Amino acid sequence: MSSFSASLDAVFRNESGRILASLIRYSGSFDLAEEALQDACEIAARTWPSSGVPGNPGAWLTAAARRRLIDAIRRDRLHREKGAELLATTPTEFEMPDPEVIELPDDRLRLIFTCCHPALNPEAQLALTLRTLGGLTTDEIARAFLIPEATLAQRLVRAKTKIRQAGIPYEVPSRDSIAERSEAVRAVIYLIFNEGYAATFAPSLVRADLCAEAIRLARVLCELLPVDPENRGLLALMLLQDSRRAARTDNDGNLVTLDEQDRAKWNPAKIIEALALLMRSAPAYGRYTLEARIAAEHARSAGTGETDWAEIARLYSDLCLFCKTPVVELNRAVAVAMSEGFEMGLAVMDQIPGLESFHLFHAARADLLRRLGRSQAALAGYSRALELVTNPVERAYLQRRIAALDSAGRVPPLP
Repeated sequence: MSSFSASLDAVFRNESGRILASLIRYSGSFDLAEEALQDACEIAARTWPSSGVPGNPGAWLTAAARRRLIDAIRRDRLHREKGAELLATTPTEFEMPDPEVIELPDDRLRLIFTCCHPALNPEAQLALTLRTLGGLTTDEIARAFLIPEATLAQRLVRAKTKIRQAGIPYEVPSRDSIAERSEAVRAVIYLIFNEGYAATFAPSLVRADLCAEAIRLARVLCELLPVDPENRGLLALMLLQDSRRAARTDNDGNLVTLDEQDRAKWNPAKIIEALALLMRSAPAYGRYTLEARIAAEHARSAGTGETDWAEIARLYSDLCLFCKTPVVELNRAVAVAMSEGFEMGLAVMDQIPGLESFHLFHAARADLLRRLGRSQAALAGYSRALELVTNPVERAYLQRRIAALDSAGRVPPLP
């Protein structure tokens, strides 16, 4: 990929969610909005190499996409009134507006609530919002759900068709009906954060733009529904995880695992804010509050050896009452290994179904085998994880683990 193509791809990833939210609000159509944005990107790819990247590329793409959207509405003779409104407010080529003027401040949250309408099944709600708001590819989302890409693509088509045929409004629902969508909205925001925290295909380990956007949306959600402790739990969880960002890679961009991180690099302001949020939520229990309390145990300890792993294992057992997913069970198995012994953790891990295509399962299992001195089995596990991983930073970490086992012919010392 050329440096210019990489720059355009970065702009698209950073701006696509905001632009799509604005276009969908005006047109009421996911398909027309996506086509308009794609057309604008194609125009940019043709014109920017000669004319230069504009000072505000996001505003340029927004203006170009809105003009293409008007053309599509006219051509298909749809929504005449909205087309007239768009025409009246679309900037000319000589008037590049501030992007904050183009969109309403709550456009993206409105988009989430639209996608999380109860008429859509939960899987479709999550997939559609991640595709439109997060700008994630179908492959990235499919990997997050651990399902085939073709299955995810069909799910997206059905969801957009349902919204169009059922006339689902593009709006934040009334307070009387907002609660029924809140859980799905939280799940979407957290999945956006997770893709930023451990990017599937990005050249770096973290996509800070997605992490920041998810945290921003969680803050808005807390303001919208201040009485729901799970909203504060979600915000606290993401703040605690994001607080480790500077320590998760070294100066060369290599992955640093939790037990090797320099905790002096963790962001104390985010940790303090998160712990205060958890204090306000006590004694409430819910999925995100429990996950935040688990993250808080790490934040309070000076190192892995001083972490209360037994308490973390107990909290994961409580979490299974709310969402017993294979990934949650995998994390519980790691906590069991650290608190009750590697053999016990491995036994728990081997009972978890549905993770054969999840690279972190094989990496975590290989790490326990490495610690137990079973170098050949550990090597096989790391190799399987390497076959499945897509992020280059994680790939390089696994390659280093494999090289250490290969070159030494034995298990390397524990970190």
